[in-house]
Amino acid sequence: MKAIQYTTIGAEPEVTEIEKPSPGPGEVLLKVTAAGVCHSDDFIMNLPEDQYVYGLPLTLGHEGAGTVVEVGAGVSGIDIGTNVVVYGPWGCGTCWHCSRGEENYCSRASELGITPPGLGSPGALAEYMIVDSPRHLVPIGDLDPVATVPLTDAGLTPYHAIKRSLHKLRGGSTAVVIGTGGLGHVAIQLLRHLSPARVVALDVNDEKLQFAREVGAHEAVLSDKSAVENVRAITGSEGAALVLDFVGYQPTIDIAMGVAGVASDVTIVGIGDFIAHAKVGFGQSPYEAAVTSPYWGSRSELIELIDLAHQGVFDIAVERFTLDDGVEAYRRLAAGTLRGRAVIVP
Repeated sequence: MKAIQYTTIGAEPEVTEIEKPSPGPGEVLLKVTAAGVCHSDDFIMNLPEDQYVYGLPLTLGHEGAGTVVEVGAGVSGIDIGTNVVVYGPWGCGTCWHCSRGEENYCSRASELGITPPGLGSPGALAEYMIVDSPRHLVPIGDLDPVATVPLTDAGLTPYHAIKRSLHKLRGGSTAVVIGTGGLGHVAIQLLRHLSPARVVALDVNDEKLQFAREVGAHEAVLSDKSAVENVRAITGSEGAALVLDFVGYQPTIDIAMGVAGVASDVTIVGIGDFIAHAKVGFGQSPYEAAVTSPYWGSRSELIELIDLAHQGVFDIAVERFTLDDGVEAYRRLAAGTLRGRAVIVP
């Protein structure tokens, strides 16, 4: 079968021919119907050799959707032919966090060598993929898998980040979204649906700001040297109650801290680089401002997102690619020329 794999440190991924997998005990085989391309992929493929820990060759793709075509011994509760999306942050299933559905924070994953698909385990950028357990599958019914697969990360990650701060988003408050791409444009839609807050979006050019307005931002501001001043002109002295940074480079983190208000949440989602940091402390950050860096979301939150999708809440921008031209999707991702999310359709 065809797959898109990262095979050489520092090189582009490539389209390869690999053996079709068979499910072992407890596993499920999916015929892939859609797979998302993510900045996280680009990030790990730019790691130097001494920091790369994901194994080679690596079949990419941690956003996956598919149809169940075969199950291994002992699998029950999922029928052949079921259309599903894959919950990506696999855990042990038994620790305290996993028992709450928070496998993204599994306390034993590292110890047990459990890795997400596309980030250590074979991913979804292939004609077929193995899922380690049926509990990591969420049925989607008649939803379009291409439009739905971004919810498994580009939706789940901002949803988790926003939910933890909803109590701070009262009427008259402001939420700031920095970066309006794959995750950011979904975050804007979630904020408009879930909260009464005014949404201010930041990005680097007018085309991206117009896109932010189209998906629901009340205000759109260039992310430049005047960004803090211009956002503060909108929020006044109160500042933002929630700032979501989907970029994670030092300039955007500085903007995030500069527009945050007293007792706000600053959530750094983007993984721009490892050396960027927020200055936190007395006189360095607003009083009682909480700064955090979350990871993905829970299984129950993915189920909630699929329910919202059935209600027609989302208008997720996707650009479709085949497996044969999937490498071009990564080139476009790195160049910042994608509108929304790139989705590979085998």
